[in-house]
Amino acid sequence: MVFSSILFLFCFLPLFLIFYHIVGKSYRNAVLLSFSLIFYTWCAQQFIFILLLSLIINFYVVKKINEIPKYKNLFLVVSLLVNLGMLIYFKYTNFFVENINYVFHSLDFNPIHWKKVILPVGISFFTFQSITYTIDVYRKVHQPLDKLSDYILYILMFPQLIAGPIVRFNTVADDIIVKDRKVSQNSRISGIFIFMVGLSKKVLIANVLGKFVDHTFSFPIADTGTEILWLTIIAYSFQIYFDFSGYSDMAIGLGKIIGFKFPENFNNPYISQNISEFWRRWHITLSDWMKDYLYIPLGGNRVKSKNRLYLNLIIVFLVSGFWHGAEWTFIIWGAWHGLFLILDRLFLKNLLQKIGVFSSVLFNYLVVLIGWVFFRSNGIHDAFIYLKRMFVYNSGTTNCPVDREFITMLILAAAISFFGIFTIGQKIQNFIYLEPQTMKRHTIMFVLSSLFLFICASFITASDFNPFIYFRF
Repeated sequence: MVFSSILFLFCFLPLFLIFYHIVGKSYRNAVLLSFSLIFYTWCAQQFIFILLLSLIINFYVVKKINEIPKYKNLFLVVSLLVNLGMLIYFKYTNFFVENINYVFHSLDFNPIHWKKVILPVGISFFTFQSITYTIDVYRKVHQPLDKLSDYILYILMFPQLIAGPIVRFNTVADDIIVKDRKVSQNSRISGIFIFMVGLSKKVLIANVLGKFVDHTFSFPIADTGTEILWLTIIAYSFQIYFDFSGYSDMAIGLGKIIGFKFPENFNNPYISQNISEFWRRWHITLSDWMKDYLYIPLGGNRVKSKNRLYLNLIIVFLVSGFWHGAEWTFIIWGAWHGLFLILDRLFLKNLLQKIGVFSSVLFNYLVVLIGWVFFRSNGIHDAFIYLKRMFVYNSGTTNCPVDREFITMLILAAAISFFGIFTIGQKIQNFIYLEPQTMKRHTIMFVLSSLFLFICASFITASDFNPFIYFRF
């Protein structure tokens, strides 16, 4: 079940909101937890009991961190082993075995025979949230939760369960515990509007662009012309942005409706003037997580040598790439971004400041595009062929028709992605997210929300193409 489905929009969500608001305030957590369990079971019923078992174990282990400080390091290790052990087994076993078999094949050894492990939906996101719970308790940032049900609710809360944003424990702990979460009318209306904006990003833009992208990648890259390859990777850059930011907006909107404040996850990433700025604007919750839970423990900026600093940056982005997927293409993607972060610190950031805003934005977007080639390609070999065809002209033989709908949405996506660089773009964004609530604004939000819902529902019923890119991470 995805947010942009008829089942969710017209069955699951209305039923949830009805039950959530008619029960007494002391039962709202129970309703939210029940619907969250239904939501995840619907998505991955074969994993729900394994997930619940791991959460139960982690809950009681983390309680011991607080109860027996003398052995808190031991319990920290046990908790991390439980969480990372699940992630490594389910997400990376296939990768490791396939690479070992590749080496065995080259040495004429017998391969390892194994049954491929199926990846649970959203495992990367809920694992990182579970780790933040452990570390926040260990660091005494916040007391552990008293009730097991509250902890399971924190991890499995359906608005942000599958694809984030990554919500740190200390930012929502008090909201989970409190029995009388106050949800103002302003918050509900704003939440509904933000949800509909996210839904429109996903359905009207990401899905339309995604069809063209998938069509191009279904053909051999070597047979595809240079123009189509450039058009495809540009379309993919907007597809993944509107797909993921659309989901984040929907999660944030749902959170506002039920009294939770989830962190922003995107802030006009394509207007960044360097890669360092890009990662302050793209997948913000992941960047912050990596900084606080990996980069700083490695020493961060407070290291004795620049070489160690650069090593820390590379480690963080290799891990970030590997977190996204168990493929060498993701590792190279992470290394590519890590390389430009190092170049920023060496000279590139200062150089880009001298060439002007528009030139630096264009250069940085090109760097990001090259990275997306690795991120989207089916393998390293395909990725390098793709890059070669991009920069060495080839007319190609593949037929990739470009229709009016695709071009319209591509232009709209580009305009929205880059309009933040202009004053008018900032004003529009402030209206959506920041401006104070007024009756006039509420009326506009209601009319636009209704219009967005009607158009999106029409698009969804007319098409069976409705994937979420980040569900597989």
